[in-house]
Amino acid sequence: MLSLKDRLTEILIHNKLITEDQLKQALSVQTTKGGKLSDIIVELKFVKGNELITALSEGLGLPLIDLKRFKIDLDIVKIISVEIARHYQIIPISKMGDTITLAMADPLNIFAIDHVQSLTGFKINPIISPVQDITQAIELSYPDTTKGLIDDLVKEMTVSSIELIKEEKEILPSDQELGRISQEAPVIKVVNMILEESIKKKASDVLVEPFDKKLRIRFRIDGILQEQKTPSKNMHPSIVSRIKVMSQLDIAEHRIPQDGRFKVKILNREIDFRVSILPSSFGEKVALRILDKSQANLDMKKLGFSDYALEVLRKVSLLPHGMILVCGPTGSGKTTTLYAVLKSVDSPDKNIVTVEDPVEFQLEGINQVTSRPEIGLSFAAALRSILRQDPNVIMIGEIRDYETVDIAIKSALTGHLVLSTLHTTTAAGAVVRLVNMGVEPYLINSSLVCVMAQRLVRKVCSYCKEAYVLKDEVVASLKLKPAGTDKLKFYKGKGCQHCFNSGYSGRTVIAEVLQVSPKVRELILSGSQEQFIKQQARLEGMKTLREDGLRAVLAGHTTIAEVLRVTAPDE
Repeated sequence: MLSLKDRLTEILIHNKLITEDQLKQALSVQTTKGGKLSDIIVELKFVKGNELITALSEGLGLPLIDLKRFKIDLDIVKIISVEIARHYQIIPISKMGDTITLAMADPLNIFAIDHVQSLTGFKINPIISPVQDITQAIELSYPDTTKGLIDDLVKEMTVSSIELIKEEKEILPSDQELGRISQEAPVIKVVNMILEESIKKKASDVLVEPFDKKLRIRFRIDGILQEQKTPSKNMHPSIVSRIKVMSQLDIAEHRIPQDGRFKVKILNREIDFRVSILPSSFGEKVALRILDKSQANLDMKKLGFSDYALEVLRKVSLLPHGMILVCGPTGSGKTTTLYAVLKSVDSPDKNIVTVEDPVEFQLEGINQVTSRPEIGLSFAAALRSILRQDPNVIMIGEIRDYETVDIAIKSALTGHLVLSTLHTTTAAGAVVRLVNMGVEPYLINSSLVCVMAQRLVRKVCSYCKEAYVLKDEVVASLKLKPAGTDKLKFYKGKGCQHCFNSGYSGRTVIAEVLQVSPKVRELILSGSQEQFIKQQARLEGMKTLREDGLRAVLAGHTTIAEVLRVTAPDE
């Protein structure tokens, strides 16, 4: 069977549109610069665009349509998003039963056909149209997402919809700077709209990213980045300046990164925003981390842990001393888990102190210290002072270096319960990581009581949840065994207004919990590799991340696709 490239070259050579030498030259350019062979041949002016389209139509037996004379049904266009249409240079023009006719600039792009087929559930009938006609049809058929956006926002929103809360100890920028930016009403409206939309959609992060000819705004919703409506590129400097003013940053500095934070009142809730501004090739990129206390769930039972994980965490958190580590990549909910453990052990007879960078949520009854390395208040320096405060429980935001882990382990050995996070992918891998940081195995053996690795997976939307049955061979490949003769039921979301048509709403945790037993201690002391420590922990009841994820799937909390997305086969 001929490849797509071979089919294209066969059509061009057969119709004598290009010579063998021209083909070799085009292939050489493709190897060097990449890109589609058809586009390269047209760019090199070997073939005119209309001649190529006609040849493809005849060679592939696909009809050629003149979109300029074709009236497209706007209801049909809505079958796919404008982003997909622009990305693949395609547009749906008609629907018959379970089949949609798709006008394509590149009918050989099977990835586009497969993607649209999987997104819509329709069979695809491809036809050919020139790329410029498709581009024009897309612009005419889809509503412009940026034109008139500012005017609409000014009409719909009021300046007072968001109240900026100024912290007492913060230094405001000069009145001249603040006044100049504040008078730019449309910019205030746009920034307010971005912040309010992010809260409504329960985003955890907002990214404002400038590119050569456009500005992109994305929200991280349930761990997945999603592109949003975006104002024109020329508003980017004003948007960045407004955010800098709100964060008390230097609006005249564009060469170095800046970090700050601000607090606003949105939808009758006080929301904290952490701000990071990074100079890039086309302007300053802004990353906002949203800290919404109303969305923080600090009840361990409601976070989604299995009964086994909850029992182990409850048992080790009541120990008088020792070290508990929570592992996982950035954004896997490690800090939230530590906060939940602290809340569960908090009582009037315990002195609990934390050192974090920065403090994400203020916990009542718990003393929290913000690390400030620029003035010498590193994790290690803060820990030395904390130990003189006679604490019972110490939480360290993250173990990053030998000095911090050395003090943490010594604290665990001298009668303190120490909680912290470590960047490893598995629970057993944390032991190897500590050894690599320079910690002696006998110290790990004496201080470490529990390691938990975790991930966050999106939950199936409860409003559009539906059951389905997988093929037996897929179930077998996942090593799942149905009880009796009944087939296993799995669940997914169809997509609705509550989940913004994603099929998911909210997140839950999956975890593997390694309790350091006497046999595991023997392996640590002997310098055993990660795989042997993991093997022993599994014999003692530990479920791997993949296994715990499948537990959540069978309970109807998440989907197989989500578990496979965040876990590796050997996890």
